[in-house]
Amino acid sequence: MLIRNLVAGLAVLSLLTVARAASPHIVFLIGEREYKTAETLPRFARDVLVGRDRFRCTFVHADATERNRFPGIEAINKADLLVLSVRRRSLPEKQLAVVRGYLDAGRPLVGIRTASHAFDTKGKHPDGHAEWRTFDPDVLGGHYVGHHGNKKVTTVGVLPAAVKHPVLSGLAGEPFRVGGSLYRVNPLKPECTPLLSGRIEGAPAEPVAWTHSYKGGRVFYTSLGHPEDFEIPAFRRLLRNGILWTLKRV
Repeated sequence: MLIRNLVAGLAVLSLLTVARAASPHIVFLIGEREYKTAETLPRFARDVLVGRDRFRCTFVHADATERNRFPGIEAINKADLLVLSVRRRSLPEKQLAVVRGYLDAGRPLVGIRTASHAFDTKGKHPDGHAEWRTFDPDVLGGHYVGHHGNKKVTTVGVLPAAVKHPVLSGLAGEPFRVGGSLYRVNPLKPECTPLLSGRIEGAPAEPVAWTHSYKGGRVFYTSLGHPEDFEIPAFRRLLRNGILWTLKRV
């Protein structure tokens, strides 16, 4: 049985399948207004993760009126994988503790685009709320400092040293163009494995996808994730591969 979310901002949406009980359970935590992942990620999950891979997926959205709260966030406690698409939210202390507890236990994470500044509200947050300003370097291994102009076209290509990495399976072909601005993320931590780089005219190349490890858990991050990216077969393959890799299925 499949329950579909048709309204962005609903607290919790579960995509239930008739898959075997052993199927991985993926929880998506979504709270951003810029890139419409409240729409694109459920469609991707429906078509690929549920429809093809028979995974179980649950969506936890930021509250429509209290943007820093995520009703149903406790679903993370039973997740096999957390997929994060959040931008500058300071969670209630108990809710952020759920995220920290999940990651401190060495459990896997996939981060998309604004996940690099998911819990960084620049020191400003309501009483009783907390932020995690070093989440990017701590967990993702990145160094987000902003982005280039939105009108500059980014061309993405596989880094030669990573061509055999499982996350890049089926992606060794021609470079492809993406819809969103290029994030400035250099330098990555030495422990990261860069996979894809993005280039715009007149600026140094930047990594746009890499792997890392936090407390023993596998971490995959990509700064891609603009709505147009979800229409690109190469991006959809990358995201699926990253999910499978973090789950140790490839």
